[in-house]
Amino acid sequence: MVSRIDRNVVVEAALRLLNESGLDGLTLRRIAKELDVQAPALYWHFKNKQELLDEMATEIFRRLFRATMPEGGPGTDGRWPTWREMVYQTCVVLRRELLRYRDGGKVVSGTRMTDDTFAAPLELFLSHFVAAGYTLPEASRAWWTAYNYTVGLVIEEQSVHPDPERPEVRDPSYDQDDRERRLGGTYPLAAQAGRTLFDDVEEAFEAGLQIIVAGIEANHFKRLGS
Repeated sequence: MVSRIDRNVVVEAALRLLNESGLDGLTLRRIAKELDVQAPALYWHFKNKQELLDEMATEIFRRLFRATMPEGGPGTDGRWPTWREMVYQTCVVLRRELLRYRDGGKVVSGTRMTDDTFAAPLELFLSHFVAAGYTLPEASRAWWTAYNYTVGLVIEEQSVHPDPERPEVRDPSYDQDDRERRLGGTYPLAAQAGRTLFDDVEEAFEAGLQIIVAGIEANHFKRLGS
């Protein structure tokens, strides 16, 4: 019997249940049952599910940033060697951490941070671009593009492989053979593209990151006129 709960206890329970039921099945009532309290007890901490999701997303980012920036920072001087490596490595960690939670991409998409946890990592990320000669608007858009690409890909990936405990299991509605049979006669290229898009997500993710990094660099040099 839980005699007293706080925000951290509620969030921990919510993240645990998220992996069991997914975002649609996560309710305040179910969390209250998990904690062996009455549902109104949760409303002392969260007025509604959206407030809880905001705090869950913030906690996911706290854990993400701890994983992204270990004590002492990456590299001997606390920085990645180049902005390219910074973008690549942080997006790889972002994807990995979001995949730990069922519907992790959806949880962080569109939510609001409940504290300023994001500020220090963002300052560090942007500083890599600025140090390389990028303007702050360029740096901001570059990071925002890479971040949104990663979160969006995770949302798509988790729609195909929803269970973080069994990532090899596909949702039956994403049957590639069936997709190719339906589309192949009329749309042969679209039918074949499914294998590239959904069979090796790891390879697709890295290829997309390479495209983004190349685009960031190309736009920068275009602005400089070289």
